[in-house]
Amino acid sequence: MQQTQKKVAVLGAGSWGTALAMVLADNNHEVRLWSHNPAQVDEINRERKNHKYLPNVDLPEGIKAYASLSDSLKDINIVVLAVPTKAIREVLSQIRELNPNNQFKIVHVSKGIEPDSLLRISEMIKEEMPKNMLYEVVVLSGPSHAEEVSLRHPTTVSVSSENMKVAEEIQDLFINQHFRVYTNPDVIGVEIGGALKNIIALAAGITDGLGYGDNAKAALMTRGLAEIARLGTKMGANPLTFSGLTGIGDLIVTCTSVHSRNWRAGNLLGKGQSLDQVLDNMGMVVEGVRTTKAAHQLAQKYEVKMPITNALYDVLFNEVQPKDAVDRLMARGKTNEMEDLAIALGERNNEG
Repeated sequence: MQQTQKKVAVLGAGSWGTALAMVLADNNHEVRLWSHNPAQVDEINRERKNHKYLPNVDLPEGIKAYASLSDSLKDINIVVLAVPTKAIREVLSQIRELNPNNQFKIVHVSKGIEPDSLLRISEMIKEEMPKNMLYEVVVLSGPSHAEEVSLRHPTTVSVSSENMKVAEEIQDLFINQHFRVYTNPDVIGVEIGGALKNIIALAAGITDGLGYGDNAKAALMTRGLAEIARLGTKMGANPLTFSGLTGIGDLIVTCTSVHSRNWRAGNLLGKGQSLDQVLDNMGMVVEGVRTTKAAHQLAQKYEVKMPITNALYDVLFNEVQPKDAVDRLMARGKTNEMEDLAIALGERNNEG
């Protein structure tokens, strides 16, 4: 059931922020799309276009772009945080300094983990936002390329929050005939699945760049999901989450589509480009690179075996050649496939 009209500030006018702004405008909400680039703001308002991120897509009239963060936040009900993980603290600090008086919900839609602090994005938000400010945090994640959402192709995602009534409110905010939204109470699992699948997508791109076939990709995705579930469960997630939209669903779409910037980056690495060359050529943030560093640290912290993550870490940061990393993975000692499931379920049962 559709909610009454809300005032929503979407912070970040990249492809994903713009696509979600379109969903909200289709649902007749007042949408304020903030960008730090005045030229982009002018283009959106005058031409109804965002050529850099969503070329050939006409933006609804219900979207108004803002260069002023303060103006975009005035009297809003909901903030959609759609900036890259590395920019989240900076944007939150600006919100904190503006100190908006109204109570609002923060919906974060980025997928990453902060290196060194090893915080999930919802934890970063809680750390940055003042304790006396009234707000709720919701995660929106799932298999959802912005390019397809902007064309109103059928898409399903999940929303999660510690307050499920708020999650249901955000479900109502976004859901429509093209964009189906489920609720999931497992915030940790939703965030971990969304972040770590980018690591496996980078690795999948590498295997394609090396010229390996479907067998290699299927193995990588399956064993990659086992790594994600192993670490996520150790961190307190429900293992069942990883069989859902924010686990296997997001993993499939990110590892198999040319829309995936993580897959594209990995593909270039597999074809022999250096990491610096890849990032220069991409021109957009590749979340999987930072997340690989964070996941490598998390694996050490929680003493979890993550051979694919560790191999990718060596490729990205220790100058190991992609083919050598694959050869090392294939030469590992033998093990039992079912051990991973038993470990994950055992961790969950021990917590219960």
